[in-house]
Amino acid sequence: MAPNLPTDCRELLDRQRGVIARWQAAPCGLDCSFIDNWVRRGRWQKLYSGVYADYTGEPARDSLLWAALCRSGPGAALSHFTAAELDGIRGRRTEAIHVAVPGRRRARIAESEYQTGLPRIVVHRSRRIGQARHPAKSPPRTRVEETVLDLTELAPDVDEVFAWLSAACAGRHTTPARLTAAAADRARLRWRAEVLAALGEVSQGTHTILERRYVSNVEHAHGLPQAKRQVKKRRGPASAYLDNEYADYGVVVELDGLAYHLVEDRWQDIHRDNYLARSGIIVLRYSWADITTRPCQVAMEIALVLRGRGWTGTVRSCSASCKATAA
Repeated sequence: MAPNLPTDCRELLDRQRGVIARWQAAPCGLDCSFIDNWVRRGRWQKLYSGVYADYTGEPARDSLLWAALCRSGPGAALSHFTAAELDGIRGRRTEAIHVAVPGRRRARIAESEYQTGLPRIVVHRSRRIGQARHPAKSPPRTRVEETVLDLTELAPDVDEVFAWLSAACAGRHTTPARLTAAAADRARLRWRAEVLAALGEVSQGTHTILERRYVSNVEHAHGLPQAKRQVKKRRGPASAYLDNEYADYGVVVELDGLAYHLVEDRWQDIHRDNYLARSGIIVLRYSWADITTRPCQVAMEIALVLRGRGWTGTVRSCSASCKATAA
């Protein structure tokens, strides 16, 4: 860093990971000619138009985030995928940096501004930026609830809507109640009905897309009784969570997703299933392919097992070609 910088300027550079914008220079006591001189001498470097780093070499990700904020102007906040990345919400990632700016601002950023290798800045204009922005987090970003709802609005389908909502709640970043309240504060919200329905499912313990498809395509579609989701069971000193428990009938339905299972994980599942069997509980286990391509056959099999355990309900046909009613 250059010597003899004003105290306010040094503090700003420390806070912004070595990044400063021309519009920030005068308020912190720095002349823009100083910046130009140090860039010419190769001691500082230009990142985006009007934004500089007080070092040479490849900028780190946190410096680039500050650079995108500085380029977007006062009041900007990281949003969408970038805010989710910072807050640890698991989901789809993008190298581009997403920034929300006040609604009336023109913050168009030309491709010619980017140096080779720097991420693209995606600007979202928001009239709600004042209430959407988190009051304390650094670098500035939108609140978790605002971030999640912003991402649902960009989702191409309901599965991705559910994925963002469940990832935020399952990761304990927020709760269905907070997201429901945040949705109510928005006059306009894409997928509103689907968001509210999904939040109801998440609040009842449905955490993955596979679980959601089981609930909608197998259980609800065929009139099966409603299971309890993510039930905690003790097994000696350890505990485990059961995906779907029909406690009145001693039946558990476990769902295996697309993720690859390590050998030791598979053995843990087997030991747990054996333990439940010794307790008189029948465990049925289904894969992603079972739930997504053969939901009627799955429903029929579960219905037969439940009937053998005392269920007296009626299996419902989900379509004209449904075979589940054979149970």
